Amino acid sequence: MSFLTHLLACLFGTGSWVSINGLWVELPLMVPQIPEGWYLPSYLSVLIQMANVGPLFVTLMHHFRPGALNETVVIYAIVTLGTVASFLLAFFWKETVVVAGVPRSVALLVLTFFLAIVDCTSSVTFLPFMMRLRPQYLTTYYIGEGVSGLLPALVALIQGVGVVHCINGTQSLNNTLNTSNSTMSFDVHAQYQPANFSVEVFFIFLSVMMLVCLVAFLLLNYHPSVAREHSSGRYTNGERDQSLQKHSKRAEQKLMLDSFRAENQKCRSSFGSGAYSWVQVFYIFVILGWTNALTNVVLPSVQSYACMPYGNKAYHLSATMAAVSNPLACFIAMFFPVRSLLLMGALTVFGSGLGAYIMGMAVLSPCPLLVNDTSGAVIMVFSWIIFVLTLSYVKVIIGVILRDEGHSALVWCGAVVQLGSLLGAVTMFPVVSVFGLFLSGEPCNTICP
Repeated sequence: MSFLTHLLACLFGTGSWVSINGLWVELPLMVPQIPEGWYLPSYLSVLIQMANVGPLFVTLMHHFRPGALNETVVIYAIVTLGTVASFLLAFFWKETVVVAGVPRSVALLVLTFFLAIVDCTSSVTFLPFMMRLRPQYLTTYYIGEGVSGLLPALVALIQGVGVVHCINGTQSLNNTLNTSNSTMSFDVHAQYQPANFSVEVFFIFLSVMMLVCLVAFLLLNYHPSVAREHSSGRYTNGERDQSLQKHSKRAEQKLMLDSFRAENQKCRSSFGSGAYSWVQVFYIFVILGWTNALTNVVLPSVQSYACMPYGNKAYHLSATMAAVSNPLACFIAMFFPVRSLLLMGALTVFGSGLGAYIMGMAVLSPCPLLVNDTSGAVIMVFSWIIFVLTLSYVKVIIGVILRDEGHSALVWCGAVVQLGSLLGAVTMFPVVSVFGLFLSGEPCNTICP
């Protein structure tokens, strides 16, 4: 296998969600400077779900007009859009427009919507594009997708986002009966460290990352050494050349016919090799949707409630190490791609159990279990690491399985990823942002019995 192709596949994968991930980690610096304040995360959640119109369009086109949508052109378009939108954010994210008598960050919201379309649509275009390369490169792509969350988090740490110091302060309280007498009250308050570089520089960094993704995609299409790594020739509109299409179709029909003859007592699916029954395909897609709902929306939406009571350090460690766990899981899957459906189910149950523990601590916030004990913070950080590591491994294995089932299976894979995230957002948005059922712990002032 070509190291260059592995590198390009990884860089291509980093462009999948780097913009939206970067926007989320930069919120602590942005929120104090815009009129929406801390309502902005709720607005972002709605915009991201509205952007699912992109993957919905691509999926419907593949289903009703197969081969009509030029997949390569779509990828060029969305990556270019992501590069331009990220660059424009550096100059216009603070600009406001008066709407109905109230100042609004219209430019920020519109450009964020464009970024969300780019990232959501990547789920149903980037994965199918990887069909043209050998199966081993799909795992490398998933590593890049994990890095798209890790890299902005590391840059934000260098920037100093959310670094807080607990400062002892004193306050003078005057006696109402005798103003000459006063008492001193000691208070501990949080003081956030100034950023090492500006939000504008961070958005320039995101635009550079999208540009790197665009260059990697160009080389994956045209570099001679990459052409030798194609699994079975070039693709047009996401499919093989016409001659290879006909040959592949005949081979696939013969394989499916043989499979039917060998196991005519079972109802086999029409995906690719037909190696899985419809029940098994449904099982795989349910797990895929469930794991993406948990890892992309449900648990991240309560991460601050679950971790902040244990201290600011526990919160940042859980966020950073969880971001590291994603590409690490992809790296493990590269060498141990176990495709057992039973193991997949067992890992999903185990990861969901850890997720239930994290959710339970978020519900108990600001006074979860072991809040005054170091072991509580240690358990929380390791719970996040193993939770992300386990379910990320499951997602990669599902991608490897569906890659062997063909182009259509990978399109539906991306669609189910977005559907799972959508259902998770629809569930958590009213619970967290509308009804306010969670209470956050303060990094310095939370007192629990």
